[in-house]
Amino acid sequence: MMRKYFLNSADTPFDCHCHILPGLDDGSTSLEESLYLAGRLVAYGFRRAVCTSHSTSKYRNSPKTVIPACERLQEALDKEGIPLELVPSLEYRLIPETWPEQRHMGLLPWEGNHILIELPLYHPEKMGDIDPAIEIRSLIAEGYQPVLAHPERYLWASREEYDRLHEAGAVFQQNLGSQEGFYGQESAIRTESLLRLGYYGFLGTDTHSRQYTAFFDKLLEEGQLG
Repeated sequence: MMRKYFLNSADTPFDCHCHILPGLDDGSTSLEESLYLAGRLVAYGFRRAVCTSHSTSKYRNSPKTVIPACERLQEALDKEGIPLELVPSLEYRLIPETWPEQRHMGLLPWEGNHILIELPLYHPEKMGDIDPAIEIRSLIAEGYQPVLAHPERYLWASREEYDRLHEAGAVFQQNLGSQEGFYGQESAIRTESLLRLGYYGFLGTDTHSRQYTAFFDKLLEEGQLG
């Protein structure tokens, strides 16, 4: 069992953010890699994983792509005896190229009504006229619970912006490894700050490749995940 990381469920620990569906985005590139990554998630104590493939201008995924991909990978996991239940969803980037289209098509929530949203990592101007706080409130009004992916990685965001997004109703999702420096020292500092504020409600591995699980394995060996 991992130490502080089961923020989301005491009964069935689940990873609410991963990119292990093969060939859909910048995550897993093959079925073999997906099976390996899924096996590592099980080793860390997870029993369910929300597959949140990117919805961006480069990776135009939708329910039509992720649902069948999730079903195919689940069949392979079951065949290999890897006890991980997959849940299809998306990581929605709030940019004008894709977000309005996704809203029109219909969103794919997990755990009933949760929607994982992300902001541009480096250039907030890419959101154009989209105001994330307004979008968060709109989603809540429609019955969704917005979950903000890895806010510690938005190095452009001020404390005031974090407060604004949290007050709008977003639940923050911490990436596994952020606190230990996987994304650099600045992200680690921001993680500590957001933890002190109590803004995090979920943890996700954001696993894309073996590079991620190698880092997690090191944490596991050092006793930081158990």
